[in-house]
Amino acid sequence: MRRMNNNNNNLRFCFGDLILLAWLLSCCRSLAIESELTLAIVKPDGISGNYSSSIRNIILQSGFTIQTQATLHLDEHTVTTFYAEHSTKTFFPSLIKYITSGPVLIMVLEKVNAIADWRTLIGPTDARKAKITHPDSIRAMCGEDLERNCVHGSDSRESAAREISFFFPHLLSGGTTLKHDEL
Repeated sequence: MRRMNNNNNNLRFCFGDLILLAWLLSCCRSLAIESELTLAIVKPDGISGNYSSSIRNIILQSGFTIQTQATLHLDEHTVTTFYAEHSTKTFFPSLIKYITSGPVLIMVLEKVNAIADWRTLIGPTDARKAKITHPDSIRAMCGEDLERNCVHGSDSRESAAREISFFFPHLLSGGTTLKHDEL
């Protein structure tokens, strides 16, 4: 008889665990992790150096989905507007000249933690530094220096929303005008 009680207690404990587990699973489903979007640009040196395919492969192998993309040759007005927060900086004229020097590949990437993961993949802004500290990064692979660094990546959710809506207004609603720091 005592064994039966122990077994019944064990069954109750196991049944209680199952109920708790089922409740936890239902909670987890309702708290599904959201993916986020980020903007990626392969700059003219990345295109002219034939790095576009390699970069796209790295993106896909890293678990990103490319939601949309466009290859464009940006004009001065578009680049000036996109990088408006840098307009008072000394490098601004050379930035405009560089970005308008050839076509760029603009992509919207999606994945959980997309912004941070993309920025990790591209490495430090200064490609010379990237070659030393992050030799497996995209900027180490194809960038030259601080300005000619091959790729762009949004630096925050606010920047990503603003930048995506700038090039692909149909993807996001309620765009923001917050600034970004990354080139």
